Amino acid sequence: KQWYRRRVREAVVSTQSTGKLPGCEVRPGEDEVEALKNNLTETLGREGDVIHWGVDELVGNWWRPNYEPPQYPYVPPHITKPKEHRRLFLVRLPDKAMFAVPRNYKLVAAPLFELYDNSTGYGPVISTLPQSLSRFSYVYA
Repeated sequence: KQWYRRRVREAVVSTQSTGKLPGCEVRPGEDEVEALKNNLTETLGREGDVIHWGVDELVGNWWRPNYEPPQYPYVPPHITKPKEHRRLFLVRLPDKAMFAVPRNYKLVAAPLFELYDNSTGYGPVISTLPQSLSRFSYVYA
């Protein structure tokens, strides 16, 4: 694992060179926030360190109607049971943290202005994050 130390404000952290957000599958009956925290710790945490992830709010919902790649921010009207439901959460990073990034991953801290309307570079889900996050006010201390 490689070690990174970086202070990021108003940025999105994505992993893998394909531009995917970190996340996981949630088993039936499992709390989705706890599953997300555990996955973030397993994926980006160093052994022995405890990172307090601040999972604040649900930012968006995306549905995949079938087993093909397209995802939509709504359930298409002709679909009664979508195959996948993805939830995007706002996660606050601690003031200081060290991440252990696996070698096959690439950690990218992208400012929101770079994501805006850039679906060719980041995909349809990540490129709409600036619009989804615009309802929040940021206070910099």
